[in-house]
Amino acid sequence: MLELAGIVILGILAQWMGWKFKLPAILPLILIGLLFGPISTLYTIDGSRLLEPIWNGEKGIFAGDGLFHFISLAISIILFEGGLTLKKEEILNVGPVILKLITLAVVITFLGAGFAAHYIIGLSWKISFLFSSLIIVTGPTVITPILRSIPIKQDLSTILKWEGILIDPIGALVAVLVFEFISVEHVSGFTQTALLELAKISLFGTTFGFTFAHGLAFSIKRKIIPHYLLNVATLACVLGVFVISEGFAHESGLLAVVVMGMVLGNMRLPNINELLYFKESLSVLLISILFILLGANIRIEDLLLVLNYQTLILFVVVVFIVRPIGVFISSMYSGLKLNEKLFISWIGPRGIVAAGIASLFGSKLTLKGEPGAEYITPLVFMIVLGTVLLNATTARLFAKLIGVFQHKSRGLVIVGASKVSRIIASYFSKHGRYVVLIDNNSNNISTAKTIGLNTIEENVFGDGLKDYVELNNVGYLLALTPNETINIKALKTFKEELGENGAYRPVTKKEMLNPKKKLHNGLFLGSHNFTKLAEVANNFPGISEIVIHEKKQLINIMEVVKKEQDIVPLFIRIPDGEITIITDIQEVIENYTKNSLLAYLGKPLDLESLKYSNRI
Repeated sequence: MLELAGIVILGILAQWMGWKFKLPAILPLILIGLLFGPISTLYTIDGSRLLEPIWNGEKGIFAGDGLFHFISLAISIILFEGGLTLKKEEILNVGPVILKLITLAVVITFLGAGFAAHYIIGLSWKISFLFSSLIIVTGPTVITPILRSIPIKQDLSTILKWEGILIDPIGALVAVLVFEFISVEHVSGFTQTALLELAKISLFGTTFGFTFAHGLAFSIKRKIIPHYLLNVATLACVLGVFVISEGFAHESGLLAVVVMGMVLGNMRLPNINELLYFKESLSVLLISILFILLGANIRIEDLLLVLNYQTLILFVVVVFIVRPIGVFISSMYSGLKLNEKLFISWIGPRGIVAAGIASLFGSKLTLKGEPGAEYITPLVFMIVLGTVLLNATTARLFAKLIGVFQHKSRGLVIVGASKVSRIIASYFSKHGRYVVLIDNNSNNISTAKTIGLNTIEENVFGDGLKDYVELNNVGYLLALTPNETINIKALKTFKEELGENGAYRPVTKKEMLNPKKKLHNGLFLGSHNFTKLAEVANNFPGISEIVIHEKKQLINIMEVVKKEQDIVPLFIRIPDGEITIITDIQEVIENYTKNSLLAYLGKPLDLESLKYSNRI
């Protein structure tokens, strides 16, 4: 009882330390596991461990294979939660790169790391390629916190996030095939066995994941499951899918839960965000427990095996040679720049799946007496710890050095996804600006998605908003909801975090009555509150542009605009594409650039001098 309570307490403490010092929590978690596990034998009076995960005599938490069964079930929940966050609209531009990273780069890593382990450490070919199969995966639980803290292009975040989640079941599959190869006595029959296993895993994994996802979605939509049971019923369903799929094909369960999560995450389900919160909280708890247990399960003798220069050389080869080769070959002809490829190459931390399966297979092969099997667990943990420490401490600095760090975040977040917001977001998107709409109204979100806009269905004041990597490159904030109080509060709450380059809202009805009082963050000259903006957008659903050839023309236009309630000047777009939000007439005139374009919402201007008007 003391050990179980201690693991949970220490796990949450490690999570807090990760948050406090802006480090992936996996680092303090593993260190705590090592400190209370193998290292504790060096400072306890009787040389025993403070934490003994596997049952041994009167000590230990799990008996026999209990630890590894717990690991498998926990990983299934973690991967399901990851699958829920994968949205198909994210990969429109980078889908081919992601596909190559989880196929071609996997082969490169498998072969490259396998040859390195054989020639550098001196392991047998079988054990070398088991090691390489285990380090194929990159850890989504490690990558996500890193991405949240670095403002980079959305495409880079998307590539790394999708790779980290999709590659987990692929890496597990490859590891299982290599393990089966080592386990079979007659190698001549392995090819047929491997192909059969591959077909079974793919078939049952995708079929069960897809079928159960639609079954659960049907139950949620028809309210067969009551609201108070939704989260726990989904948990039971995930565990059921994993176990059933495993029963038909060993190691197909991971693929099944990822597919199930992806399918559910891309459906229009009520309460999907509530489900995501629950799974995220559960994943945090499970990750905390798992890494402490896995770290504690290592023996001090295993650690001593890898404390040598050969291990350091292997780490350098895997991280600085094999990973970049895989990334650069996978991203050929992709449109990614050299510095972007370098950043993706640099970010490759391994995580829970690598550590968990390594402990399972390493222990089983060691018990069978397979030569070199004792190296598997400590070598994989060395890669996990080393890559996490490297990426967590250098990712931000490296991003700045190679020029992918966005010093001025140009992305735009709009609170509210009503018609006005969608029109404005579409304009920015057409002119190459990254835009995200946030709303908890599912109808508004669905409509925005149908026209290709990036959306987050979320309560803007909910705790979950900070977890979206989609907001890591946002520097401008527009609060455009019908609720004036929410608009004001959104600016106060998120100005520094999401609107450091500019935060704006429409004027309130009360502020419109006092036009002489200048509002520094008031949108569109402060002449229209949200209700009037919505009215103009309904009557004239589109943005028009006028080329401004000289400053005098701009002054004349602004004089006309001030008198027209059906015209709202929105932006000034200069020839190089930079878009400025209009908040003050005098500033617009003073900062005039020749041949700028005035973007406005409302009826077409009818002045003869404005013959350059063009609807877009």
